[in-house]
Amino acid sequence: MKSIMILCFLAGAALSLPAISLSSTGTDRARVEKVVRVYAPVSKEVLLKTLTPLQYSVTQEDGTEYPFQNAYWNNEKEGIYVDIVSGEPLFSSKDKFDSGTGWPSFTRPLDPENIVTKKDERAGMERTEVRSLHANSHLGHLFDDGPAPTGLRYCMNSAALRFIPKEDLEKAGYGEYAGLFTR
Repeated sequence: MKSIMILCFLAGAALSLPAISLSSTGTDRARVEKVVRVYAPVSKEVLLKTLTPLQYSVTQEDGTEYPFQNAYWNNEKEGIYVDIVSGEPLFSSKDKFDSGTGWPSFTRPLDPENIVTKKDERAGMERTEVRSLHANSHLGHLFDDGPAPTGLRYCMNSAALRFIPKEDLEKAGYGEYAGLFTR
């Protein structure tokens, strides 16, 4: 039997729905789980109640937090970073590096399909803005001055992210990423 686990995300919280069993052909195979995430739209009223003023400013109003004064700029724990609004998986600590800028920086996204980039000419310069696909949260900016292997620096705002330590991945609904942190 194969099963599909369905997770619904609302303002960063996962609601696990029962697994759906699917019959397989041939002999009974080991149980395989596939995670299907469903992202529900979140109203402005809910966001104002669930996000801090800084989280709201960054994600909904394209704000920026102060460097070196944010939750994850120097976080060295293993785990993943998800969108604070939707719970979309975005980055892994395996791809995090110290850029010296005071913001958490990554060489690549964990799930590229959850990232949207667009031209940003605000602040008197041309940059590449990074947003989450499903929640459309402003996350930060992308630069081409990062280390190998990508040469990219995804410079993110901690206020747009929620960190899930590797030991909590399973209970938080992100068990499929636990394999990233096995030696």
